[in-house]
Amino acid sequence: MGKRASLVARRQRAVSICALVFLIPVITLMLVYIVYPIIATFMNSFTQWNGISSTKQFVGLYNWNKLIHDAKFWAAFKNNLIVMVLSLLIQMPIGIFLASILDAGGRKFNGFKVIWFLPLLMSSVAVGYLFHYALATNGGLFSSISQLFGWGNVDLLGNQHTALYAVIGVICWQFIPFYMVYYMAGYSSISESIYEAAVVDGATRTQYISKIALPMLVPTIRSAVILSITGSLKYFDLVYVMTGGGPGESTELMATYMYKESFGKYNMGYGSAIAGGMFLLITLIAGLAMYFMNRKKEVV
Repeated sequence: MGKRASLVARRQRAVSICALVFLIPVITLMLVYIVYPIIATFMNSFTQWNGISSTKQFVGLYNWNKLIHDAKFWAAFKNNLIVMVLSLLIQMPIGIFLASILDAGGRKFNGFKVIWFLPLLMSSVAVGYLFHYALATNGGLFSSISQLFGWGNVDLLGNQHTALYAVIGVICWQFIPFYMVYYMAGYSSISESIYEAAVVDGATRTQYISKIALPMLVPTIRSAVILSITGSLKYFDLVYVMTGGGPGESTELMATYMYKESFGKYNMGYGSAIAGGMFLLITLIAGLAMYFMNRKKEVV
């Protein structure tokens, strides 16, 4: 009995050592590319530094105090919140709708899977340039169609009241396929026998989706919501390419504002404070979203 226990202990020790060996590269990469940059960002936020010179002047909480009273930062944060809310309201329902259609169609709709997934295969920079010219006032797609009907030019990106919503529309166009595929994966985890049992009981496809499939997709929907929230709050590339944060500051986001301060004005200390503020706000909002969604699950 003692030998058997000793053998089990040695086997467990060997498994633990093997797991540690495989985890060391992953842990090292996480420390170097995730943990260290976060720590370095917060450390730089307490300094006055242009990002080039080897000397940094310690200024304490000056950058953070400036950030708290910075109206531009909070205006950018408000724009991020608008992007977040509208992305949730647009991307989630359409993603579920398209996934439901593809799940119902089966292999017959494989062609639609490819076509609808194409926007996600393009880089955000390429999509940004594409729509920057498609939405241009002179020679753009919408302006050309408007002129065809004698209505004049359409200035979506140059108008402070419409620019942000035009950008949000492009963001949704690109990322709806991601959530479509995400929900399709959720549908694939539902056993076919459940649908067959629902059909035997007289349920229509619509009733199956609304009464059976969607409740079973709730864990998938929760994960998708968290992904959408975090993605919306740190968005950068497509917005910067399309508008650069303009006109004025109507499409300025936290990430574009951070980039301008850090690499445009060479104010790396304050840019680090903005990045730190982004990190804290995104963590707080994502944490609250997870808390309330899990709390609702427990209540149910």
